[in-house]
Amino acid sequence: MGVRVVWFKRDLRLHDHLPLAEAARAGPVLCLYVVEPALWAQPDASARQWGFVRESLRDLRRALAERDARLQVVVGDVVAVLDRLHALQPIEALHAHEETGNGWTFGRDRAVARWCRAHGVAWREWPQNGVVRGLRERDGWQARRDAFMAAPVAEPPPRWLNVDLPWNEPPPRDALAAVLTDADAPQRQRGGRTEGLLALQRFLAEGGADYRRGMSSPLTAPDACSRLSPHLAWGNLSVREVDQATQALLAAAPLDRAQRQGLQAFRSRLAWHCHFMQKLESEPELEWRNLHRGYDGLREDEWSDERFAALVQGRTGWPLVDACVAMLRETGWLNFRMRAMLVSVAAYPLWLHWRTVGHWLARQFVDYEPGIHWSQLQMQSGTTGINTTRVYNPVKQARDQDPQGHFVRRWLPAMRAVPDAWLFEPWRMPAETQARCGVVVGRDLPMPVVDLDTALRGAKARVHALRARPEVQAGEAAVVERHASRAGRREQPARRRSAAERSQQELF
Repeated sequence: MGVRVVWFKRDLRLHDHLPLAEAARAGPVLCLYVVEPALWAQPDASARQWGFVRESLRDLRRALAERDARLQVVVGDVVAVLDRLHALQPIEALHAHEETGNGWTFGRDRAVARWCRAHGVAWREWPQNGVVRGLRERDGWQARRDAFMAAPVAEPPPRWLNVDLPWNEPPPRDALAAVLTDADAPQRQRGGRTEGLLALQRFLAEGGADYRRGMSSPLTAPDACSRLSPHLAWGNLSVREVDQATQALLAAAPLDRAQRQGLQAFRSRLAWHCHFMQKLESEPELEWRNLHRGYDGLREDEWSDERFAALVQGRTGWPLVDACVAMLRETGWLNFRMRAMLVSVAAYPLWLHWRTVGHWLARQFVDYEPGIHWSQLQMQSGTTGINTTRVYNPVKQARDQDPQGHFVRRWLPAMRAVPDAWLFEPWRMPAETQARCGVVVGRDLPMPVVDLDTALRGAKARVHALRARPEVQAGEAAVVERHASRAGRREQPARRRSAAERSQQELF
């Protein structure tokens, strides 16, 4: 009888881990994690993500040791590792979770499936969230997702017959030094299930009271939000256990109105988490091409290295944008509204294609989740064909979300000397005011890389003109059928709006 291998990927936990539970029930188990240099060399991978994963692996290793089991960590190509293992100790079955990852992991999993077929090894995968593999259109998806989320959480087996690798080859500490040359985020969250449970307990203990009113501002969001996103992205916690814990609190605890509404809003976002991941699962190509092909050519041929460099370096000249870039660089996290604003600024006034911007942002986010990330990049860039054009004015967002400038002044030291009157548009400061406060625009603060009002008007006009074409409108139905939510049909083709309505987009 051969060994059963449990292959850990973006599921670095023992709880609610069906592949482990099923494998341990059937016989001897080898717990395997493969550090794949080719994966970490992809343009959406970064040192900050690997730092979080490395900490998660240490925590997983401790949890396994408590059950007299070991995590076997190997560096290399997965197929090559399986080949070597199978030659020394035959593999009966390979157990793993389904993964909605990037194009590279999709190709790797297909290669693993081919290897298993060629060697007579059973390849058994289980879903770990509400994503449905093989789904071609959205009718019935919500019911299937809800059934999965309501199913019992899989408890880890207390003990099982552990199997070690048939070779002794500890992975080098600098296994990824050649492919990850960027810097870690010094203030990022720490990885591991222990940290994930602490974050969940904190959020539930506070009852979500500040969630709805505090999630939009970059000032309040770090405390109001659950901060569970990296733990969900890398599988320290499962979406199902988080959802069920939240639902249990709603059912059992005496909550005031704000708490109840906050927790309900949080649960709805867990549902959207699966909804957006399903888009990439159903159409992997949306990682690299426009979801609605009628938008091909909209921005591709007008790339500007200068505008992109200004964004990446946090020197666009719009204080809230540059402060968000600074926070992201240091912490690896940003709240959703500010993420959407960054993409909108890149797509509209800077007129940058979402693909390269998406790779840069993916590397910044410790909580990078490909399904959510690429769906949102296209939605905020206006290339889905079924969503209202979202154009965030960074000056208006600063007035709304950081009216006293506390956030901007925290992350942009030069802004601390700027008078309140010029907080939102410092480039308009008179020369005598600049001299008096000791801040010179163009030296201490950058000039805006483009004229905001002119760039916004031009960008919106181009997108709306394309959207009005009959052939583009005709393509919307197919996108809706495959990807739109069926919950009240909230994602419908954007209706033709009046000029007055369109003008309001600049104020969003």
